[in-house]
Amino acid sequence: MSRTILSLHAHPDDESSKGAGSVARLVSEGVRAVLVTATGGEAGDILNPVMDRPDVANNLASVREDELARAAKIIGYDTVVLLGYRDSGMPESTDNARPDAFCNQPFDAVLERTVEIVRAERPDVVLGYDAHEFYPHPDHLKVHELTMQVVDAAADAERFPNRGTPWQVKKLYAPIFTGKRMSMLHEAMLELTGESPFAGWMERIDQFPQPDRRTMRFDVTGFIDQGREALRAHRTQVDPDGFWFAVPTELVESVYPWEDFELLASTVGWDPDETNLFDGLD
Repeated sequence: MSRTILSLHAHPDDESSKGAGSVARLVSEGVRAVLVTATGGEAGDILNPVMDRPDVANNLASVREDELARAAKIIGYDTVVLLGYRDSGMPESTDNARPDAFCNQPFDAVLERTVEIVRAERPDVVLGYDAHEFYPHPDHLKVHELTMQVVDAAADAERFPNRGTPWQVKKLYAPIFTGKRMSMLHEAMLELTGESPFAGWMERIDQFPQPDRRTMRFDVTGFIDQGREALRAHRTQVDPDGFWFAVPTELVESVYPWEDFELLASTVGWDPDETNLFDGLD
C-alpha cells in the first residue's frame, strides 16, 4: 500500500534541519513525500562567509529557492510546494511590519490554501510544528498555528467546500529536539573532545520537550549524512564548518541515532512504544 507524508515548514532550510533523515529513510522505503514551504527566507541572515556577497544578498529569495530545490532533491521529496509568502524576520525586526510578511497574512486565507494542498496530496501523516517555546520566530509560530488547525479543517466538508474533497490525515507529528537528545550528545562530545557545541543550550535544557509529552524516536541510522548533505545545500544559511556538523556522524549514530517527534493528533491513538511514523496505520 502506498503511503504519503507531507511536511509543513516555515523557511528554506527548515526541511533539512528538522526531520530530514526521517523523511529520507521513509522515501527509501517507498513513501511518497511532499514538502510545503511557507516563505522564501528573504529576511534570513547570510551565515556562510563564502556566500556573503552582493550578488547573493541582492537576489536572496531566488538563491534560497534554488538551495531549497537542491536540498529537497537530496532528501527525496517528490513534490515541493512554495506558498510564496515573504519571510517575516526575527521578532521585533522591521520585516515584521511589512504587509507582505507571512506573519501579517490573514490566517484563514493561509489555512484555505494549505487545506487545498492537503486534500490534493492526501497524506497519511503530516509533519508540522510544535509550540516552539525555544525559538519563537513569527513564521514558526504561524506554522504552528497552521499545524494545529489544518488536519481538522481538511477533513471537514463544511470548511472550504470549493477546495477539494475532504481528506482525513491519520497522524500529525512535530519534529522536535528533546532535552534527552541534547544532554546525551553534549556529554558524549565532552568525553570525546572536552568541548560541546551544546554547552550554551544546557542552561536552557528545561525548555526542550521532556518525556511527559507524547514523543517517539525514529531510527535514522544510515540517513544522518543524507540529511546533513541537504542542510549543506543551503549555502547561504549554513556554515559548512559550523554548529550543525560539529558532532561526528559516527558519534551521533553510536549515542543517539534517532530523530524525535511529538504526536500532536491521531485517529489511531498513541502507542508509547511506537518506533515508526506510520505505526498503527492499516
